[in-house]
Amino acid sequence: MNILITGASGYLGTQLVNRLIDLNKTNGQKWNIIATDIRADSAFNKEDGIRYIQLDVRSPQVQAVIRENNIHTVVHLATIVTPGKKSNREFEYSVDVKGTDNILQACVENQVKRVVVTSSGAAYGYHADNPEWIKEDDAIRGNEEFSYSHHKRLVEELLKDYRKKHPNLEQVIFRIGTILGDTVNNQITNLFEKRVLLGISGSNSPFVFIWDQDVVGCLIKGINGKETGIFNVAGDGSLTIDEIGEILGKPVIRLPVWLVKSILFILKRLSLTQYGEEQVNFLRYRPVLDNHNLKSRFHYTPKKTSREVFLYYVEKKHYAIRRSGKGAVV
Repeated sequence: MNILITGASGYLGTQLVNRLIDLNKTNGQKWNIIATDIRADSAFNKEDGIRYIQLDVRSPQVQAVIRENNIHTVVHLATIVTPGKKSNREFEYSVDVKGTDNILQACVENQVKRVVVTSSGAAYGYHADNPEWIKEDDAIRGNEEFSYSHHKRLVEELLKDYRKKHPNLEQVIFRIGTILGDTVNNQITNLFEKRVLLGISGSNSPFVFIWDQDVVGCLIKGINGKETGIFNVAGDGSLTIDEIGEILGKPVIRLPVWLVKSILFILKRLSLTQYGEEQVNFLRYRPVLDNHNLKSRFHYTPKKTSREVFLYYVEKKHYAIRRSGKGAVV
């Protein structure tokens, strides 16, 4: 089987490619892996049998790469999770939405059998009337003011349209919760590294976590299995901001919505932060993902619960800090 992976040099892509390499060696798999990324340099060893191609998902080159390598399955991981300071909404849209459309068009025109896509719980959006536990058939609403969430909604609408017009292209879509692992560093983990955790008055700010190796396990099964469909990917249970504070030994300070919005509004306009007042709903109305279908229909049970994943992350973070000699920050 010939597999093409976009975003292969990213955090998740690197782990997926390395797992595929190990399976090729240990399980006698016959996967031909074409790893692609916008980065010029490969993160993989040539002796591992990986073909690396520098590829912009928005480029017409996508057509040729898929055709020339007779691709059977595309794993589409390329997305902008944490925009850089010089990023802008137009650029992010071009990568997330137009880039996905370009990949899907190339899949259809070159008779690709299956596409595996990483979406996000953010696609549901951060709304006051979200169900306590969100299921896959709940509405995909996103939040227009929050580019990542809005783009995930648009990508999912695009995928839905392709399912109707091109049913021969099998789809496996993973709506993933907050990923934690040995070295993960993102917008959410930055919250946990502060001396004081920020809470919003009147909200428990629940989080669902998923171990990065469980996400990789789902991707492998998405490539190798027969199941298709849309699946929430999260560990069992959730943790409130107070439970997280208790684990970290840090106080939680709750501020009223109007105050947090005002502070973020000012800080963003002064270019002291890239995050604006839209982040209030991000903290206030966390989508809590129900993983029943992942276990019952996709037949994958996460190895770690949300609490176990967080404890694992904290343990690894403490270890890394001790080794660096920086003292206990977390």
